[in-house]
Amino acid sequence: MTRQADRSLEQCVALVQARARQVRRHIVEMVYLAQSGHIGGALSAADIVTALYWDLMRIDPARPDWPDRDRFILSKGHACPVWYANLAMRGYFGLEHLRTLRQFGSILQGHPDMHKTPGVDITTGSLGQGLSLGVGMALHGKLAGKDYRVYVMLGDGEINEGQVWEAAASSAKYKLDNLIAFVDNNRLQMDGLTADVMPMEPIDAKWRAFNWEVARIDGHDVRAILSAVEWAWTVRGRPVCIIADTVKGKGVSFMENQRAWHGEAPNQEQYEQAMAELAGP
Repeated sequence: MTRQADRSLEQCVALVQARARQVRRHIVEMVYLAQSGHIGGALSAADIVTALYWDLMRIDPARPDWPDRDRFILSKGHACPVWYANLAMRGYFGLEHLRTLRQFGSILQGHPDMHKTPGVDITTGSLGQGLSLGVGMALHGKLAGKDYRVYVMLGDGEINEGQVWEAAASSAKYKLDNLIAFVDNNRLQMDGLTADVMPMEPIDAKWRAFNWEVARIDGHDVRAILSAVEWAWTVRGRPVCIIADTVKGKGVSFMENQRAWHGEAPNQEQYEQAMAELAGP
């Protein structure tokens, strides 16, 4: 289990904020050491993924295959350093593995691999497929009488993919109120601004049109993240989409809102500056 009943909301917020800062440091170090990887979208998703793993999801790192665990799917699989950092910090595997990102023989591939990495519930990387996988997991939970929840993290550029909307329609048809999707709305994708590549706003209206319940939040406000997910738990008969407005490269001044950091690795000087900016408890 993750949520501790004896913690106050303030304690939960403080814990997630502290862990998210550590997660961001791990992300920067992993990509720097590998000199390869997707840093911008990992940093933008850090507060959400950390909130899930440190406060919201029902998990047991000692039993990665526990049948009643909550499931997490990183549909934007290229942002996997944020997932790996949380999994290591929660104890699914040793922190030393974080230094082996994208190396031959590593358990940490450039995109998540369920056959190599403890705690990875499904292999991802081909954009647009994660929500469909979440539909399958959530539907199984319903049919099997399980009470676990399925969380799916989508990128805002990723929702250009038509398969996302087929899955959205299916989710509503089957009333999958055990399915919660996040859209990491950092407004940038590999080729430029999402508004220029393929405009998707109003994103919230689109999800509502597919019969989802929708909330829109600041994706770096931990209190808002916790509140939105706890609200999602109360919804009955519909899946929930939480649109999280975020900043690509969040936490590192020269990476923030810069398309170049979608898939760029920092040099030594940039690495040292980033780690200094992210210094803290």
